[in-house]
Amino acid sequence: MNDHTTTPAPDDAASEPGEWEEESFDPVGPDEVPGPPRPVNWNLLLSHDLEQEWLALNRWVEWLRRTYALPASVIPPHWHRHPELQWELSALHLHWLAAYDPEQNASAAIGWHRDFAAARQRLRDWVAASGTRLDRDRPSRQTAWPGEPPAPAVEDTPIINRREDFVAFVIEQVAERKTAEDAFFARLDDEPSEEG
Repeated sequence: MNDHTTTPAPDDAASEPGEWEEESFDPVGPDEVPGPPRPVNWNLLLSHDLEQEWLALNRWVEWLRRTYALPASVIPPHWHRHPELQWELSALHLHWLAAYDPEQNASAAIGWHRDFAAARQRLRDWVAASGTRLDRDRPSRQTAWPGEPPAPAVEDTPIINRREDFVAFVIEQVAERKTAEDAFFARLDDEPSEEG
């Protein structure tokens, strides 16, 4: 988990919407000062860290969309189901954390806003390409290259409850990562030791 996450989540945080929907971005106390933000490589996070990062990013995206009154053409409800949006928003979040760090110089915030303007255009491009909308979602279309099987057909699904979908999505992602971790460690346990 990145050092910048200041709100610890309970073990079953993904199933408790009240735990992650309210976020305070107030200054932290002297004993809670986080270290500098570090990039998040979503592909390498352990299951517990993956859950924590998803919850932290979701809190920040909720704050961002409300603070800047961003339309669904910039941040759609199912942004979490589109890796291109996840990576873009994650990078923007880390940039924001660094720009508003108490140790940062006073001009960092204007630099973040300049980069935020460029990021909004990229987000619009990602949303338009993905096909996700305010009321419906579909997986981002994939292009099959020569020699590959054709990409599966994609269909729109209605968005009924964004928060419930997010919770279910995070639980599924964490479970998949935990299964992969368990399989990896089981293989290590099965390998003969070099001493034996």
